[in-house]
Amino acid sequence: MDKEQKTTNNIKVPNKNMEVLQKHFSHCFDKSGNFDIEKFKQELTENEIDFYKESYGLDWLGKSYSRILASDEASTLLKEDEEFNQREENKNSKNLLIKGDNLQVLKHLSNAYYEKIKMIYIDPPYNTGSDGFVYQDDRKFTISELRELAGVDEEKAKRILDFTQSKSNSHSAWLTFMYPRLYIAKQLLKNDGVIFISIDDNEVAQLKILMDEVFGEENFVANLIWKRRVSSGMADKNVSDDHDFVMCYQKGEMNGFNGIKKDFKKYSNPDNDPRGPWISDNLTVGMNSSMRPNQAYDLVDPATGLVFPYNPNRVWAFIPKSMEKMISEGRILFPNDVTKRPMQKRFKNELKSQTNPFSSLMLDMVGLNTEATRQIQDLMGTNLFEYSKPVSLITVLVSQVCNNDEIILDFFAGSGTTGDAVMQINVEDGSNRKYILVQLPEAIDPKKSKTAFDFVKNDLGIDEPSIFEITKERLIRASKKIKEETIVNKITKQKAIAKLNDKLDLNSREEKNKQIETEIENLKNQDLGFKIFETMPIWEDYNYEAEELDLQTKLFDESKLTEEDVKALLITWKTYDGLLLTEDLNKTDLGGYTGYYSNEKLYLMDKGFTTDNLKALLEKVDTDKKFNPTSIIAFGYHFDSKNLREISENIKSYSNKKNIDIDFITRY
Repeated sequence: MDKEQKTTNNIKVPNKNMEVLQKHFSHCFDKSGNFDIEKFKQELTENEIDFYKESYGLDWLGKSYSRILASDEASTLLKEDEEFNQREENKNSKNLLIKGDNLQVLKHLSNAYYEKIKMIYIDPPYNTGSDGFVYQDDRKFTISELRELAGVDEEKAKRILDFTQSKSNSHSAWLTFMYPRLYIAKQLLKNDGVIFISIDDNEVAQLKILMDEVFGEENFVANLIWKRRVSSGMADKNVSDDHDFVMCYQKGEMNGFNGIKKDFKKYSNPDNDPRGPWISDNLTVGMNSSMRPNQAYDLVDPATGLVFPYNPNRVWAFIPKSMEKMISEGRILFPNDVTKRPMQKRFKNELKSQTNPFSSLMLDMVGLNTEATRQIQDLMGTNLFEYSKPVSLITVLVSQVCNNDEIILDFFAGSGTTGDAVMQINVEDGSNRKYILVQLPEAIDPKKSKTAFDFVKNDLGIDEPSIFEITKERLIRASKKIKEETIVNKITKQKAIAKLNDKLDLNSREEKNKQIETEIENLKNQDLGFKIFETMPIWEDYNYEAEELDLQTKLFDESKLTEEDVKALLITWKTYDGLLLTEDLNKTDLGGYTGYYSNEKLYLMDKGFTTDNLKALLEKVDTDKKFNPTSIIAFGYHFDSKNLREISENIKSYSNKKNIDIDFITRY
């Protein structure tokens, strides 16, 4: 056998930093592959890097533990909701809704979606003390295990374990919860990607320092302010807390926000100036005559002889020579009254930028919480969330950093606002952005949220109501509304415009109508569906430790695996191997045995693979131009040792006509 992989219990976030060190500092690793930090420091010190400078950082009880959470193995598999995903509106969709603990999901996504996400928006628990956040952990470490893993002493290991089991909502608990999720999220972002995090005063200070540590202080972009409500009459200390923050960091080389398009409605050309539309603008600057003496002079209108004295506190914008040139070019507008001020022409086509900077005060761009409440009521028939975000908040952020065909990730999906917003903005500008939403199937407490509980149980018919079911239903209803209202209205409008084009000449009319037909087709083809996947626990006692597996050495009873279990294993493995969740594997006939093929990888998952199937496989490699596997991966528990050796030896010895080097991998 070429290779043997214990993958299922070893799915974790790839350590790309270690790969860089191995490439550039291979001499700092010993024979066992362990990194010698002292040797590394010594080399860098020789290159005048000082390790002993004072610095500041953020430390908390549980920090070492949170690093373990970021790097340890996933304890789940991914499975597909096949019935839902094969519906006509969903089967070709590239949007995703994933049910499960978001830390587990992020680990599963870390290979396939490594550096593929353009924008992340999350609305995590604010830890207000009344929002229900408590830190809970189901991992079981002994004191000695944690001491070794975290590199801490016995006393601190005990304190950490006590803390992780205490259902705390302290700052330390919140930071322990957030760190591993942000650590993995950074790796999913493209190099020019951006993350936005909604937060309030309770944790904004801690979040800022945590983000400085995870993303780098130099990658801070802005702390945007969103006015979420009108002032309250019930204000603590007579100060009404009316805003939230949206903290923004870049991954690396961000191009900046797109900005706000300038309003060109004010531009006109009443005098038919050949330079095009213009506006009348100020001709002075806010400097006094002592600061800019060469710009403090009386200005004379050469046509009328009227003299316009300078303002000692606000001088002319140009020195005399430049002003003369402006006058000769007809750029200065002189009034007929010296009590009024001359102005200058600003031409639209001479603007350096078509946009204004995006303001960190999002006062007029984003609606209040009441907008979010109204949107959910309109869709669902009742208010199910108290603290959901308005669609306008997400569309504004998306419009600033995401252009066509980008992926937006939200791993605290809640009511599903991000997915709704992405669909709406795509229809608005004709783009094809995709969303990935992750939501925990958090049970709804009928005492705290009776309306939501009754809605899911009675209206949706779900026996065990959870927030995930609301997320799913929101997306379904939002999609339907966009199809039935927004798209229909836009198509009707485009057809009306087409009728008006009849007044144009033939060439112009054909060109305009062709554009309209394209826009209508794009609207009809908008991706308004989504696919559902969810996490499931790895099977109890699933563990592979034997040197060689044969009929007499069975550590796991594979006979109890169902067809759905094997499918879940396949989905988990293909995602681990870098295939997107929305990328289907092709069923491949190998002489009556079904393999699963995509992206030069062939998976052999089922029992019953024979010598005849092997012959069919090798023949297909030779004859099928579209079949070029560089890796053949077999589920070890469904093959005996003799079978595996036969496949491996034949693949090694067979000289295929395409000269493809094929790795045979037995995986557990």
